[in-house]
Amino acid sequence: MQRHSTMTISFLSGILFVLVFAVVVLIHEFGHFLVARLFGVEVEEFGIGIPPRILTLFHWKGTAFTLNWLPFGGFVRPKGENDPSVPGGLAASPAGVRLAVLLAGPVMNLLLGVLVYSILFSQIGIPDFDHLVISEVDPNSPAASAGIREGDIVLKAAGQMVHTPDELREIILAHLDQPLPLTVEREGEIIELTATPSSKRPEEIGALGIVMGYPLVPPPSWLSTLPISVDATIQQAYTLVALPARILRGTASPEEGRLIGLKGIWDIFRQAVGRDVESRAVSAAATGEEPTHFTLNLIAMLTITLGVFNLVPLPALDGGRILFVLPEIVFRKRVPPRFENVVHAIGLALLLALMLYINVMDFINPAQITLP
Repeated sequence: MQRHSTMTISFLSGILFVLVFAVVVLIHEFGHFLVARLFGVEVEEFGIGIPPRILTLFHWKGTAFTLNWLPFGGFVRPKGENDPSVPGGLAASPAGVRLAVLLAGPVMNLLLGVLVYSILFSQIGIPDFDHLVISEVDPNSPAASAGIREGDIVLKAAGQMVHTPDELREIILAHLDQPLPLTVEREGEIIELTATPSSKRPEEIGALGIVMGYPLVPPPSWLSTLPISVDATIQQAYTLVALPARILRGTASPEEGRLIGLKGIWDIFRQAVGRDVESRAVSAAATGEEPTHFTLNLIAMLTITLGVFNLVPLPALDGGRILFVLPEIVFRKRVPPRFENVVHAIGLALLLALMLYINVMDFINPAQITLP
């Protein structure tokens, strides 16, 4: 039975992995294609999958839509991508047009992140920032001894109204080794409790031994999830951008910033699908719903990561090409195309070597990543 379950999870993970990876990359390439056509830049090929080609599906306005053998994503081949002497091509277009085309791919990935987060929040609910909830209690903690339970909504601490984790944290630290009166709401009932935060407990597990958050409430409509979905996308993008600085400061481990390849992503997908499969039977029996929380969150993280990574100013990436367009916009003078092409060719070779190294290391020394 266990073997059958493991095979099912692996099968589902494999299908989902290929589909999600393809969609995330194709959305990126579709952004480039859409904006290129919008500004009149001719596109010779829109490829689904990676060559070699299986067949040409159809032609549309001069673009060949092709199906290729390797199912991981796709590509767009604009006319005259690197040759400004080709009329109607990308390199011959004004700097503003080239900038818009280059930005379109990453922007589409970020918009997909907003969409996926909105689906996720439609399932789990949106945070109610007017109430502070205890989301986790350490079983061997002052909080557990005081009778605090997971799901309790904190109304007051030391007689003061609290609405945010920071407010409660400050009150806790001000009452170390002292009785701290708490007023909580539990299943509609108001309960008075007293806990004593301990100064002897390690900082990472907290003086009271609780994890704080906000209760999740069903959204009134799908549109109501969009503001928080945009915020979640921005926060995830900021976390990625700030990660190198956090590693240098020592507030994040090098393992957190490690790049992973296809196998690493596959391993995480197996975890996510496994967690969702494990919780699905219980949830379906209790509520009639079949959540996909871990998988949706992972899809959002993947598309946002792809969008942000492509904006990194490295040769051959969208960000590297943007780096060559910006001086032309600012100084009205173009970097010699031949020099730019040489830089991108060298950058592409180095990028391919890096990706090969990352994928090999996924097998030699797999990343130790565990979903929360």
